[in-house]
Amino acid sequence: MAIKGAIFDCDGTLLDSMPMWTESCVGLLESYGVQDAMRVFLEHESLDMDKKCFWYHDNLGIGESGEALFRELWAKVERAYAETVRPYEGCAAFLEELKARGVPCVIVSATPTELVRSALRCHGLMEYFEEILFVGDLGRGKEFSDCYLGAWKRLGTPREETWVFEDAPFGIRSAVRGGFPTVAIMNDHDGRDEHFVRRWATYVARSYRELSPRVLDGLGPRVTRALVVAGSPEPSSAELVGELARGADFVVAADAGVGILHEAGVAPDVYCGDEDSSDEEARAWARGHAGRIERHPVEKDDTDLALAVSCARDEAQRRGAALRLTVTCASGGRPDHMLGVWGVLAQNADAAPRLVEDAFESRVLACEGCDVWEIEGCEGATLSVVSLACGSRVTEHGMRWDLEDEELAFLSDRGVSNRITAKRASVRCHEGVVAVFLHKVCTCQAG
Repeated sequence: MAIKGAIFDCDGTLLDSMPMWTESCVGLLESYGVQDAMRVFLEHESLDMDKKCFWYHDNLGIGESGEALFRELWAKVERAYAETVRPYEGCAAFLEELKARGVPCVIVSATPTELVRSALRCHGLMEYFEEILFVGDLGRGKEFSDCYLGAWKRLGTPREETWVFEDAPFGIRSAVRGGFPTVAIMNDHDGRDEHFVRRWATYVARSYRELSPRVLDGLGPRVTRALVVAGSPEPSSAELVGELARGADFVVAADAGVGILHEAGVAPDVYCGDEDSSDEEARAWARGHAGRIERHPVEKDDTDLALAVSCARDEAQRRGAALRLTVTCASGGRPDHMLGVWGVLAQNADAAPRLVEDAFESRVLACEGCDVWEIEGCEGATLSVVSLACGSRVTEHGMRWDLEDEELAFLSDRGVSNRITAKRASVRCHEGVVAVFLHKVCTCQAG
C-alpha cells in the first residue's frame, strides 16, 4: 500500500536539534545550581516545553516562576534554531518527493507551535507542512497515542497508510500502539536506544538518503491481529469462528474454546487454560495440532480469557507490533462471567478489542486505542452504547437519536437501544471507555 499521509516529529527527526535541547535545558538547570542536571533533564524529556519549565520551578524551586523559566528557555532555543541547528541531510529532498506525490504532511511536536514554525522558516521547510500541532493541544504527551491519533484525524488518510516519523523511542512505541507504521530516525550522537527502537519501528533509517516513498510503499503497519476463542457454554458457530480465524495472524484457544476450533478445523497457535471445561476429545486434538500448549492451575487469580489475551499480547510484543484483538465465544453463560469478559476487554482498550458473535458485534472504543466505529449499510439495526468508565463522552451520528459529545454515566442505560437510520453511521468516544453493541439484523459493513 502506498504512503498516503505523514506525521512528523520536529526535533531530532527533521532538525538535528537534540544536542541543542540537551545543552539548553541542562544549561538552564545548571545556571540555577541544580545538581545532576543531566539526569533531571532525561527523566523529564518527554514533557512539553511549558510543562517541563513549570515542573522545574514547582519541584526544584528555581526561577521566579514557571512562566519566567519558559521565557528564558524560549529565548535560548529560538536563537539556537536560527544560528546553530540544521536540518538532517536529505530531509528537504525527501519532503519534496512526498509533496510531488501529493502526500499531506503535518508536524506533531512538544515544542510550542510558534517556535517550530520559526525554525522551519529559517531552513525553508515550512512549505511542506499543512499544519503544525502542539502535543499539549491533542491530549496527553508522546508516551501515549493521543497526539498521533489527533493528527491522523486532521489528515483524514487511512491509518494503515499514514506513517509516523519519530526519533524518540517512547514516541515510536506509542505510534505503533496507535496502529501506525513508523520510521525511526537514528543518528550516532543522540544516544537513543537502538535495540528498543528496532523492536518497535517498521523501518529504521540513519539518513534521509535511505528513504523514499518507494521504500515505504508496501511495508504497512506492524500489527498482530489476534483471535481469542473463549469457552462460553453457548459458542458461536463453527462457520463464524473459521471466518474470524482466516482474518487473524495468531489464534489462541482459551480452554473450552478449543472445542469449537476443533469443529471449525482451525488449529490454534496456542492452547491456553486450566483444562477444566474442555472435553477429552478436543484436548487430544489440541495436543496434536496446537502450536504450543500453556497449562495453568485450576486455582489461579486470572481467568482463562485473561491468560489467553496476555498470550496474544506477548506474541504481538515479540513481533514488535501493535495488538489488534478479536474475541469470540465469550458472551453466553453466567452473567458474572460476562461482566468479567467486559472487564478484560476494557483493560485492553489499547488493542481496539472487539467481541464478535453470531447475533451481534461489539467493540470497545477509547482514546488509547480505537476511538471511532464507522458503520455502513446497517439502516434499521439496533445499536447500544454502554459506558465502562466514569466520565465517558460520546458522539453518535446517523441514529434516530444522535448524541453530540454527551457524557454517559458509568454503566448507564442512556445509550441503550438506539436505531441506525442512515447509510453511514458512526460512534466516537471522546473520553473514557465505552462498549458499543451492533445487533446483526442486517448485512452491513463496519469499518
